[in-house]
Amino acid sequence: MDNHHFFMQRCLQIARNGLGNVAPNPMVGAVLVHHGTIIAEGYHRACGLPHAEVEAIGQVRSTALFKESTLYVSLEPCCHFGKTPPCTDLILSSKIPRVVVAVADPFHKVNGGGIERLQKSGVEVITGVLEQEAQHLNRRFFTYHTQQRPYIILKWAQTADGFIDKQRTPNEPPAAISNAAAHRLSHWWRGQEQAIMVGTRTALYDNPALTTRLCAGKNPIRVVVDADGKLPKTLQLLDNQSNTIVIETREVSQMLQILYAKGLQSVIVEGGAALLQSFISSGLWDEARVFVAPQNIDKGVAAPLVHGGHTAATCSIGNNTLHLIHSKQSPTFRRY
Repeated sequence: MDNHHFFMQRCLQIARNGLGNVAPNPMVGAVLVHHGTIIAEGYHRACGLPHAEVEAIGQVRSTALFKESTLYVSLEPCCHFGKTPPCTDLILSSKIPRVVVAVADPFHKVNGGGIERLQKSGVEVITGVLEQEAQHLNRRFFTYHTQQRPYIILKWAQTADGFIDKQRTPNEPPAAISNAAAHRLSHWWRGQEQAIMVGTRTALYDNPALTTRLCAGKNPIRVVVDADGKLPKTLQLLDNQSNTIVIETREVSQMLQILYAKGLQSVIVEGGAALLQSFISSGLWDEARVFVAPQNIDKGVAAPLVHGGHTAATCSIGNNTLHLIHSKQSPTFRRY
């Protein structure tokens, strides 16, 4: 691994610290290197707070070091005024002579403009270092800006014989499938995404709260499908304790248009089976996270059938097996 890759890998590593806090901004890491030694680093901590470049540059007390340093950043520096000033202005005023960028920013207000501004001002800019890794890190951000839809994560638990629930009435509790560790992990995932979605049947039968109550983390925006307008106002989803969006269509593409218009970059879909299968059948999904438990229930509600995907990883969560599947149709698909 050459030095560019080494320092960019560090940028990607620290950028991940912003997961769940920076949306709708991307996760970004920055490292300032002086003669082969890291002298400062920073990452974007939350939307509205200083960008990674600002965090890193602000740590250097001796500004004389800048003229002999290289700034590594995992995403193209911004060149527009948003909630913070342009990072290109700070880089230029600091007189940093060289900037190494992993990937260009797809946001229309940047989209190569930051790189161009630096180059026109005499800064040497090197691009494409760990580009695919950087794009994958911000796959939610890239999907939103290049596909005009949220990044879709499907999640469910199923038995060894392929059921996600027993046959039951709305008054009966659901089948206990995933274990306690899987439940906690699922709640941690919720805090990483902007929204969580369920279908009408899940809302009626389970009356879920869709919060992160089992772990520390902010609650996602709740999304529920109610195409027939039959959900009672007494449901926890409609209790005004957290923001809820009611979708009045069954067409997946229309759902995504609505959520895109509301600025949601990522949605984790937790059921039920028909809703999950509709995303798979439409090809409008990016990841599936499937817990498989060892028990059988012989009959019940069949689990979704995944097609067009590639298993990226499997791991044990207690006595459950977690399968991480990536859609081959996803714009940020990576084969590990």
